Amino acid sequence: MLNNQGRPTQPAANDAGAMHATFTGNRALMQEEPLLFEIGRADVSGVDAPAPKAVASRLGAHARQGEIGLPGLSEPEAMRHYVRLSQKNYGIDTGLFPLGSCTMKHNPRLNEKMARLPGLGDIHPLQPVSTVQGALALMQELSRWLLAFTNMEAVALSPKAGAHGELCGMMAIKAAIAARGESATRTVVLVPDSAHGTNPATAALIGFSVKPVPARADGRVHIEDVTPLLGPDVAAIMLTNPNTCGLFESQIQDIADAVHAAGGYFYCDGANFNAIVGKIRPGDLGVDAMHINLHKTFSTPHGGGGPGAGPVVLSKRLAAYAPVPFVTRDGERLTLVEHADGESFGRMTAFHGQMGMYARALSYMLSHGADGCRQASEDAVLNANYIRACLADVMSQPFGERPCMHEALFDDHWLKDTGVTTLDVAKAMIDEGYHPMTIYFPLVAHGAMLIEPTESESKASLDLFIATMRDLAFAAKRGDVERFSGAPYHAPRRRLDETRAARAPVLKWTAPAPIEPAQKAAE
Repeated sequence: MLNNQGRPTQPAANDAGAMHATFTGNRALMQEEPLLFEIGRADVSGVDAPAPKAVASRLGAHARQGEIGLPGLSEPEAMRHYVRLSQKNYGIDTGLFPLGSCTMKHNPRLNEKMARLPGLGDIHPLQPVSTVQGALALMQELSRWLLAFTNMEAVALSPKAGAHGELCGMMAIKAAIAARGESATRTVVLVPDSAHGTNPATAALIGFSVKPVPARADGRVHIEDVTPLLGPDVAAIMLTNPNTCGLFESQIQDIADAVHAAGGYFYCDGANFNAIVGKIRPGDLGVDAMHINLHKTFSTPHGGGGPGAGPVVLSKRLAAYAPVPFVTRDGERLTLVEHADGESFGRMTAFHGQMGMYARALSYMLSHGADGCRQASEDAVLNANYIRACLADVMSQPFGERPCMHEALFDDHWLKDTGVTTLDVAKAMIDEGYHPMTIYFPLVAHGAMLIEPTESESKASLDLFIATMRDLAFAAKRGDVERFSGAPYHAPRRRLDETRAARAPVLKWTAPAPIEPAQKAAE
């Protein structure tokens, strides 16, 4: 069967290549790969090392009672194992990565080159400050750009990720409330129903109680729903803008004014900042604190081979409560302020953050310029709306067929009576060579399918993705349930039971029992 792009979508019944079983389990370049424990032997090693000197154990009853059991492999075996595993991965360098709310954008190789420059790629956090003046200058310049994009007063670079940044911003708010002597009374944080799950978790973690703000039919938060919840017990509201439905919160300034009038603070989840960089400055909207995911907005890799970075920008109302360390200038020299003085809430983490992420993000900013960053936002919104418009006749949209921001949200109403679920569609996308979109989130849309193409994709890339989704939609509606119910058919592994894997994970490999010889078993 060919789709309308002339590409095969599933094997025909007489496709010998798809049906023929191989002795090795390999399918040409799709290599079957066992676990390291199944390849190696615990009694050998690929490295000749002298026997360690005997030492007195200090572990007491916690000392290991048996052999560690690590498999020994030769260098070629180890190399082949990890290369084969990498070939089973899907990443942004493989193809379009439509995960909504994750902003899986291209990571320019120029950024990687900058992050590996001597003096940036090989410095150590315990080096004397006098030897890392260039790194501190980079951090200061990155801070300047972040403050310019957001029109905020201060920035904390030390948070390691978005959720860590949320914690930082909320701890600054908590410190400000304590400085006003209102810790005992301001204990409530308002969180919309459509928020990321980390928002209520962060607020609860540091001792606040969470009160939900209901969602409306248009997918936005309304001032009429916020005002009745405000009072002397409200410490803050945590609002995402653009929100997780892919919509701009049009009443955000009115909400900020109302929260401030009630004595609270406005925390903005900056996960979706990529949609508005260079277009709108959060500080102009009344935001007091906002984290910025450098990987989502300024193209640093997800994870980046270690900790990420989630800088937090703070308004004048909260700047004094920023954590240490931070960069400051002392005459002609830059230095790190390492000890909390005055009203700072203290230290979030041992060191200043992840230098590789700083270098990559600043490289992106400098290579694009302010106008280029603005165009990236515009292109991200354009691409999302192109997908939304091209799928509007075959996939249902919970908040009407109106323009979205950086991501297009669909629900499962279009799958009614087909016998196909949102999960089935996601699994079938794997067969088509795509990572599935975000599914079942946000919770305010039943059977949600959240698609975010980012600005990285060309029109040709988007057209092929759209044609694929339309083909899947037509297949579901004409009753081709088998295409979905057993998918994926072509992945290295067939459909997995994710629920069981999450609830009963197998965390330790156990050698299978030896198979008895047939003659002995018969006896």
